[in-house]
Amino acid sequence: IPPQTGYIYLFMFISLLQPLLVPDRLMLGPGPSNVPPRILAAGGRQLIGHIHEEMFQIMDEIKVGIQYAFQTQNALTLAISGTGHCAMEAALLNTVEPGDAVLVAVNGIWGERAVDVSQRLGADIHQLVKPAGEYFTLKEIEEGLAQHMPSLLFITHGESSTGVVQPLDGLGDLCHRFNCLLLVDAVASLGGTPILMDQQGIDILYTGSQKVLNAPPGTAPISFSERKQLVKSVCVTSASCRSFLLFYFSPSCPFVFVQGLENSWKLHKENSIYLCEGLQRLGFTLFVKEPEARLPTVNAAWVPSGYDWKEITTFILNTHGIEISGGLGPSAGKVLRIGLMGYNSTKFNIDRVLHALQDALQHCHKSKM
Repeated sequence: IPPQTGYIYLFMFISLLQPLLVPDRLMLGPGPSNVPPRILAAGGRQLIGHIHEEMFQIMDEIKVGIQYAFQTQNALTLAISGTGHCAMEAALLNTVEPGDAVLVAVNGIWGERAVDVSQRLGADIHQLVKPAGEYFTLKEIEEGLAQHMPSLLFITHGESSTGVVQPLDGLGDLCHRFNCLLLVDAVASLGGTPILMDQQGIDILYTGSQKVLNAPPGTAPISFSERKQLVKSVCVTSASCRSFLLFYFSPSCPFVFVQGLENSWKLHKENSIYLCEGLQRLGFTLFVKEPEARLPTVNAAWVPSGYDWKEITTFILNTHGIEISGGLGPSAGKVLRIGLMGYNSTKFNIDRVLHALQDALQHCHKSKM
């Protein structure tokens, strides 16, 4: 090994021996959220094998916890190894076959992603499209179902790219009248705003662990109704699952299970209103016009005229140790997104981020153009 290369390897080796340094930041973007101490402690337990009897017991307990969070009695309810996007792919892969007519409601990036996945599966795709920041009415969806007669409707409950929440009441019954399955993405919304899988007639529902549930990324709760199982067989595997992630996700730990669903919904709604009022006092314009259509877990506001969103978010991260995000997909370059999820949804944190935003507006460059 040439001497210079040897020095490089030596430096790398010495660096690897140093303690891992991870900054302490308040994660108020659209996810991941901060992990509470009790969940961190759960993940620090010694590993056991994924086919040990105790692991099966943990998975059974997790199933009960997911059933509670989803408000369902579905037997086929589990946590798969992967992110929320993985759950989207699992749901569509187990539902869509080549040539199937699929109707996708697109009002943000997650509808766009569902279109992409379904196309790769060979589906006959039809889209219902609304401008970013708007939701779909039952009448609009009924017209789409009547026109295209799909076997599946995909819709996003909490569109985190724009901060809009989709009303779900009546949607399941409407889909079933047309012999259509209802697939709902609740990655950014579950635990932060009401969703009732059985009562609302949802056939497939999934979420992610790193949002309101406040667990690390890598676990995706998903549930299939009996109606879905009668239509097609379901093949979801979680072999060799990451056992330490299931420790994190144990039902005794996540915020929503400890807090209680109704209390969690109420808290997120109140704190979202508190944040939105504070943003408006600072001169921000909220992206979603209708108050009832605003997603309590991911709040979006227009970037003030003359400011660069990237400069604002970088200033807040470097100066205040707080992560907020710019837009994504149709809202890219247009909005700032502030996440209030589970453990992070407190008035103390809201006051911190409002102070940081006020500071950023005073110190970041404002163009006169």
